[in-house]
Amino acid sequence: MGNEIKVIRKNEHKTSRWSGGTTTQLYIYPEESEYDKRNFLFRISSAKVEVDESVFTYLPDINREIMIIDGELVLKHEGHHTTKLSRFDKDCFSGDWSTRSYGKVTDFNLMMNKDCYGTIEHIKVEIGSNNDIKFDKHEIYDKSSIILYCVNGQVSIVLEEKVDLYEGDLFVFTADKISNAEKISIYNKSNEESHLIINRLYFN
Repeated sequence: MGNEIKVIRKNEHKTSRWSGGTTTQLYIYPEESEYDKRNFLFRISSAKVEVDESVFTYLPDINREIMIIDGELVLKHEGHHTTKLSRFDKDCFSGDWSTRSYGKVTDFNLMMNKDCYGTIEHIKVEIGSNNDIKFDKHEIYDKSSIILYCVNGQVSIVLEEKVDLYEGDLFVFTADKISNAEKISIYNKSNEESHLIINRLYFN
């Protein structure tokens, strides 16, 4: 496969309805995978929850991380834990848990099957500043992806080439082999602070 860079613009994402609101699939890997068939290694999406209470879909063998982009959410995982999430807080849980949510929010979701490991984190890029994201090699997995989602604002991403990201855009870098010396540089030359969500995925 080698190294691959892909930029997916906001207007390329597909949004669909669900019982509690709307969901937008931002990226799925492998790209020919289908969510309904559960044949993906990982899937990234964002949902708008428009009801006060909802039940999460039962997803056996899928690990999940969820982060709040807007609003507040209470998650109750029956027999496990309960947590209250505000903006950019996150929770990790198994898709086969019985999970109920309370609150109207916009959230960010990472789903991974048992052959993939990943994490999400939030970073803020101040006006006129730059941030470097370093690669981390994983002791088990050979391949990796770093995926950046622009929550708001405008930033420039520099890795082999320069790419501008705007609100709702996605930057995907996938590599067979990486070095700990490699990094992605993020520059904010706009007139507002920008917020990004970083997804780090590891797989074979």
